Amino acid sequence: MMKTIAATPFEYAFDPAHTALVLIDMQRDFVAAGGFGASLGNDVTRLQAIVPALQRLLAAWRAAGALVIHTRECHRPDLSDCPPAKRLRGNPSLRIGDPGPMGRLLVAGEPGCAIIDALAPVGKEWVIDKPGKGAFYATGLHEKLQAAQITHLLMTGVTTEVCVQTTMREANDRGYECLIVEDATESYFPEFKAAALAMLTAQGGIIGWSAPSAALIEALR
Repeated sequence: MMKTIAATPFEYAFDPAHTALVLIDMQRDFVAAGGFGASLGNDVTRLQAIVPALQRLLAAWRAAGALVIHTRECHRPDLSDCPPAKRLRGNPSLRIGDPGPMGRLLVAGEPGCAIIDALAPVGKEWVIDKPGKGAFYATGLHEKLQAAQITHLLMTGVTTEVCVQTTMREANDRGYECLIVEDATESYFPEFKAAALAMLTAQGGIIGWSAPSAALIEALR
C-alpha cells in the first residue's frame, strides 16, 4: 500500500513492500571511542546522538514487516581489497588494519567492525559488507535488491557526506527512489551534513528527498 509523506523538496510516495530501510555503517569503529573514526581525531559522540531516532524508526519499520539492510565498511584480513591510496592517506593515529582497542580497524570479523548493540541486525535482515564508501561497489547489492523487487530506499547512518551520500548517489544512478532521513544520519562535522542534505535535494530532488523520521513513523501507523 502506497504511503505519502511531506518531504523536501516535495512529497515522497513509497510502498513499504517495495522499500528498504538502509542503516549505513553504524559500527563500533565509527560510533564508539577507540575506533577508526576516533583515530582520525573526530568526536564520535556526535554520531551516537542519532541512535535513539534510529531505534524508533527501526522498530516501526520492523513492525511493518519491511526489509532492513545494514552495511559495514570493512576489509579482508589481508587488506587485499583495500587500495593503498585509501589506507595510506592522511596522518591518522591508526590506519586501516592496525590493531586498536577493538581489534584491527575496519577489518571484517574484528570487534570494532560489529554494528553497535542498540541497532544490531535481527532475523533475516541483510548485512552487506562493503570495501568502499558506497554500498553498491563490489557487493552485489543491486542484484539482490532487484531480486527482492525493491524500488525505494530510505537512507540512514553515517557519515552523511561520505558513505551515506555516496550510497544514495549510486542508488540514484541505478534508478532507485531514495529519501535520506534527516535526524537518522549524522556527520562528525555539522556543516558537512547540512551541505550534503542540500546537495542531495537540490534542483527538484536531483538525487532524492529528505524528511524527518517522525514523518515516516507516522505514515507506518
